Amino acid sequence: MLSRGMRRVFALALVLALTASAEGAETLGERALRLMAETPLIDGHNDLPWQIRKRFNNQLNSVDLNTLNGTHTNIPKIKAGRLSAQFWAAYVPCETQYKDAVRQTLEQIDVVHRMCSTYPQDFMFATSSEDIMTAFRENKTASLIGVEGGHSIDSSLGTLRTMYQLGVRYLTLTHSCNTPWADNWLVDTGKDPEEHKGLSPFGKQLILEMNRMGMLIDLAHVSEAVMNQVLELSKAPVIFSHSSAYAVCPNKRNVPDDVLRRVKEKAGIVMVNFYNDYVTCSQTANISDVADHFDHIKKVADASIIGFGGDYDGVTRVPEGLEDVSKYPALVEELLRRGWTDNDVKAALGENLLRVFKKVEEVRDSMTSTKPDDLPIPLEEVKNPCRTVYGYPNPPDSAGFRFANSPLALTLSLLLTALLAKAV
Repeated sequence: MLSRGMRRVFALALVLALTASAEGAETLGERALRLMAETPLIDGHNDLPWQIRKRFNNQLNSVDLNTLNGTHTNIPKIKAGRLSAQFWAAYVPCETQYKDAVRQTLEQIDVVHRMCSTYPQDFMFATSSEDIMTAFRENKTASLIGVEGGHSIDSSLGTLRTMYQLGVRYLTLTHSCNTPWADNWLVDTGKDPEEHKGLSPFGKQLILEMNRMGMLIDLAHVSEAVMNQVLELSKAPVIFSHSSAYAVCPNKRNVPDDVLRRVKEKAGIVMVNFYNDYVTCSQTANISDVADHFDHIKKVADASIIGFGGDYDGVTRVPEGLEDVSKYPALVEELLRRGWTDNDVKAALGENLLRVFKKVEEVRDSMTSTKPDDLPIPLEEVKNPCRTVYGYPNPPDSAGFRFANSPLALTLSLLLTALLAKAV
């Protein structure tokens, strides 16, 4: 006959054994879904708005995002992928630079707003770290906007501030072209000329103005010189919204180890890109190859600077096992299979981005007494036939150009020179 004390000991042992058995029964897939139910998955870059422009000329009334096919992203796939927050890219091509980039970018911002108003049960427009958590609690996808490419602001701080007021929360400083104030990543490949040795003086102004207004600085697509200069200048942490590890795939769109370490020092984040060409430097890749980038960044810097930046609907090739946005749980499961702890996974899912976002907001709040920067870019750095010069010294003629620099003046000058030569 066991004593009462011994019976209690055996009862406690049985409870512990049953608990351990139950915990052991949780599969990696179940564990992945549990973690995603506890922490919002925040993705740094998705180009669905560009697909809406390309395929439907932004006629959102002609699209049903519940049944949309031929894209990596639709509402059922978002739900299956447990995608809690998405930075939608307001992207327009480099060909729009010096032309209609601002208008087209505003139209992309408009599309994101209309997505949220058309599908209010699924999307919640978000502009803050707090909004992300509110949407997560309401089981909606927090929808944020990132402008992909500095050409979209036409070298205007006023335009950038206006976009912020419309809800834009990050600017990718360049796309795949130089702006009048920053060099893009193709400079490092030799395909584009170096124009600014990184940032021009106006580019440095812009970084501090982004700090002041509370806009995330995105270093995807920039040259390595720009990466290092911004990491030195910025008062707030920076992001790479969709870039991977250069040591794993030596493509200049990826982040070298020394920069990874500086991002760690700055408490920023690198959100891993899923494009095959940046994952394996080839046309094929699989989910394990993507996890290699997560592992490498974790080894070099820490799990605290890692995030997800799929680049869905902006790329033509994605890895086997990550065919669309419904597949995020499979990648989380792969990280768990590799020994990532629950805390590591939660950090990469969303805690890192939330921390960065909150710090950017804190820097903004600390600069409320700083006036907006209204010093324009020097005219000689942006002057071209498609741009008027109102506001700069020496007012233009009624057509918006100085007559002395106009094609008509040049033609008359050449004609007069020719006539004088004949007279002599």
